[in-house]
Amino acid sequence: MAKSFVATLVLALMALPSEAFFGTKSMMSPPSKAPPAPKPALRMPKYDFTDDKFLEQVFDNNKKWAEAKKAADPTFFSNFEAGQAPPILWIGCSDSRAPPNTIMGLEVGDVFVTRNVANCVNPGMDNSLMSVVQYGITALMCSHIVVCGHYGCGGVAASMENTDHTPPLEQWLVQIRDTQRIHAEELRRISDKDERTKRLVELNVVEQCMNLFKTGVVQKRLTETYKNPEYPFSLPRIHPVVYDPATGYLKELDVDFSTKIKQLGDIYTMYFPEEQE
Repeated sequence: MAKSFVATLVLALMALPSEAFFGTKSMMSPPSKAPPAPKPALRMPKYDFTDDKFLEQVFDNNKKWAEAKKAADPTFFSNFEAGQAPPILWIGCSDSRAPPNTIMGLEVGDVFVTRNVANCVNPGMDNSLMSVVQYGITALMCSHIVVCGHYGCGGVAASMENTDHTPPLEQWLVQIRDTQRIHAEELRRISDKDERTKRLVELNVVEQCMNLFKTGVVQKRLTETYKNPEYPFSLPRIHPVVYDPATGYLKELDVDFSTKIKQLGDIYTMYFPEEQE
């Protein structure tokens, strides 16, 4: 009878679900991490540009904008007949989320603009950009040059991939890969990929500013205005700036260019202040 009882008990226990002994599945498993926050939805254009009539909307918008400007200031457009005198030369990324006048809160005529993938300054490859820089400095007399990168830059992210993006894009990205090489030790210390990419965005801006300092047109103007009583400081002033599309804010990077230029020695120097008569 005892043997029969034991057998019956074993069969009964075997029939029980495992949770009766070990708890529920959630109790057995280690606590799971909270699911990542969903990414914001991609902002789509306000208007439908999927057909050939999209320009009708563009021209309609333009008409409304022009009429609003004239209503606020009847001389707004006629004042531009004589030309332009922008104080700022903007070198930025082609990214659609970073329109210079808009994010700086400036008006038509305030900014002379050139843009390319990842806001690069390559005097040996980009004749278009260098023509803008030359004209901006020698003809328009721009007092400030803003080199603006932005977080979430596709060009910077692509340069961090071990992928051949094929020419001409791959040739263009080499200059950002060179920035990685120069700052490899600092970048390797950043374990988080997103933070490492953000830092490369900043370092890329600094290196592009340094490329401007290496050019003859910038050096000549700096020499001409050095300790010149007609100017409050040497021109042009070069500003390393980063824009965050996720917040809408700009920030200027804290860079001591005087020290950085001295570290280059006289390798790139073509003009000297003491040569000024």
